[in-house]
Amino acid sequence: MKKRFLTTVALAIGFSSLSALPATIEPTTVHAATVQNNNQAVALKANQLINTAKGLIGKATYSSTIYKSTAPYKFSCATFLMYIFEKNGVDLATYNEDYMIKQGTYVPRSQLQKGDLVFFKSKKTGTDPDHVGMYIGNNKIIHMADSKQNIVISDLNSKPYYTENYVTARRVLPSLMSANPATKGDKIVEKAYATKNSAKIGSINNDASLRFTTGGFIEYTYRKNGVSLNTKTISAQMKLGTAVSKANLKKGDLVFFNSKKGSKIPTQVAIYAGEHRLIIPTSSGVITRVLLVDYYKDHYITARRVMK
Repeated sequence: MKKRFLTTVALAIGFSSLSALPATIEPTTVHAATVQNNNQAVALKANQLINTAKGLIGKATYSSTIYKSTAPYKFSCATFLMYIFEKNGVDLATYNEDYMIKQGTYVPRSQLQKGDLVFFKSKKTGTDPDHVGMYIGNNKIIHMADSKQNIVISDLNSKPYYTENYVTARRVLPSLMSANPATKGDKIVEKAYATKNSAKIGSINNDASLRFTTGGFIEYTYRKNGVSLNTKTISAQMKLGTAVSKANLKKGDLVFFNSKKGSKIPTQVAIYAGEHRLIIPTSSGVITRVLLVDYYKDHYITARRVMK
């Protein structure tokens, strides 16, 4: 799915504008989370994803402009994957293949495993991929193909489209999952995700009702994991811990943004969730995005590591 307006029918998502990939056949590998998950856990998660995807065959139709997460389902190729990952507790934090292709680690075509994301580009202009599917084993992918086929399972050697337009593949399991055993950063991210849909962001802080200010949500999430920030003000939170570069971000780091380019006054704070993902308390609720989005790149101030 390319850069177009996406209407959310059943679930408010409101993603930001997109940006292009570098002109390279194999996107730059981002530093992935330490692979501590055992093979059994990864295989189980991959099979869960595949089962969810197969369960939607015949129940969803293709749409490049509408995302509908209840029956009758409507997905693009990328929102289809976003949905099945989210349903199985794995947040891609983006509906766009341009960003998905920068998550996880590069994997050669000859080494594909279940759950890997596989990218294609049929357009002769630009550098962005225009299609993505998920590898399910036996040289096959499951994907939301187009408005005629909808969700199908395709052999990668079955048509010239797949052989001639193949771009690359990315392994996002286990890097999008918590480590085993979970790190402190994992636990903070897990707590933020667990509270995401029930927390209300406004002008008061009340643990019992899960009502928080922006900084209050951050303070609560860390406190529940044994990390005392001792402040619910984001300007004070930006002075905590030690500075960390964007290239060295780890799960649990705090990332600060301004509302005016160049300003050092923070108006927004996010918990870094790994693989470019951000968990952001906003007035419209707690949302997830990727740091790759132009807005967050343009309004980035700094990041702080507040965990020891």
